[in-house]
Amino acid sequence: LQPLPLTCWDVRRAAEAMRFMSQARHVGKVVLTVPRVLGGTGTVLVTGGTGGVGAAVASRLVESHGVRRLVLTSRRGIEAPGAAELRERLAESGAEVVVEACDVSDREQVRALLEAIPESAPLTGVVHAAGVLADGVLTDLTPERIDGVLAPKADAARHLHDLTRHLDLAAFVLFSSAAGVLGSPGQGNYAAANGVLDALAAERARDGLPATSMAWGLWAGTGMGGELSEQDLLRLSRGGLTPLTPERGLALFDTALRSAVPAVVPLTLDTARLEAAGGALPALLRGLVRRTVRRQADAGGDAAGGAWLEEIRAVPPAERQRKVLDMVTSLLARVLGHADARRIRPQQPFTELGLDSLTGVELRNQLAAASGLRLPATLVFDHPTPQAIATLLVTELFGEQAADGAVDGAAPRDPAAPLRESIARLEEQLTKADAGDDAFSGVEPELRRLLSLWAAARSGGDASHNDVADANAEALFALLDNELGSA
Repeated sequence: LQPLPLTCWDVRRAAEAMRFMSQARHVGKVVLTVPRVLGGTGTVLVTGGTGGVGAAVASRLVESHGVRRLVLTSRRGIEAPGAAELRERLAESGAEVVVEACDVSDREQVRALLEAIPESAPLTGVVHAAGVLADGVLTDLTPERIDGVLAPKADAARHLHDLTRHLDLAAFVLFSSAAGVLGSPGQGNYAAANGVLDALAAERARDGLPATSMAWGLWAGTGMGGELSEQDLLRLSRGGLTPLTPERGLALFDTALRSAVPAVVPLTLDTARLEAAGGALPALLRGLVRRTVRRQADAGGDAAGGAWLEEIRAVPPAERQRKVLDMVTSLLARVLGHADARRIRPQQPFTELGLDSLTGVELRNQLAAASGLRLPATLVFDHPTPQAIATLLVTELFGEQAADGAVDGAAPRDPAAPLRESIARLEEQLTKADAGDDAFSGVEPELRRLLSLWAAARSGGDASHNDVADANAEALFALLDNELGSA
């Protein structure tokens, strides 16, 4: 005989349980569980407990939750940087702290770790904060890179669940990530690992076991957030996700721990930036912005999309390449965190500009939203300069011959384009040259001579009578800008 199935609800969610039962959605028994409270003489295990976030949480458990015995794990144990100092600091607060070296992705090592906890101080709580990042776009992921992220996060969580489910725990906390809820470019493996944690918490809650999966936003300056560059932080903040300060993160930890909801998403949102992101927002966040932005995004007509495309269609064919190039460099400047798009030269390779695989994906996404085209994830590798991408977009939007001259039999695109490209290459060489080096002393007269020839051709006069021969360098380039437009 098999016992009837049980569906468990935390007593703090009794109203939901009653509603569920009143709708006859249950099979078997609906059971209310009463949560326990951390503290007392029991032991709390913190995996990844010597890292930045893990150490902060361990301190919080002692100082605010009354925990008096901790087991902290990491791959290096007491040899991990700061581990000995952390143990001493917590001991001064009245806690007994054991620091163990343990690979939590190894089931037998986890079993041995749990069996070593004394019966006089039985395990009463688990906080699984261990994890590894190995970012890369989906096409670059290998089985090894996937396993390297899933093992310490998802496999370890399953081991802890299986080996402790018979115990009367007060808390089973999983440190998940918003990457698994909202998605994050270049973190497919990490998002999947954290999705496992969220699902495991829901499964435990249905079985009447304590569970809280906290899908964190980024913690600033500590943990995995401490490894991010300024450009990475800027990219995240642009989407409206503001990095958490440690103080704010710990306050949210306390709130989540008191919650009866098995899966929560503690993060800080900048609603103004969410509204600015418009249609580029993850679907789950679109309900947090103004309805006007939502209608615009749903119609595909946000400022970076439909409106821009209509503007491009309205300009003469000869101007389209320049207009598209301006859009490409503007979006690229935004992705790279440059205040001025003029710092970007059309022929400069993306590798020299500092674009990596993650920022390349972000640029591709923004260009796709603006143009309405389906663009490959390898866009910046297949078309490695802003000029090359602009040419591709013009070709895809306005016809196969658009980038080479004519659009559906129209006049050539821009007869000055080859000259502009040459000036762009010249500008790049000038910026690299050392103007104080005597080897370049003959460059300025040559530039003046070329400009004099051009001015004479424009005016129909004699170059020998053109007053630009006496111009200084600033005047020379000002005239170049005026005559040809900025390169």
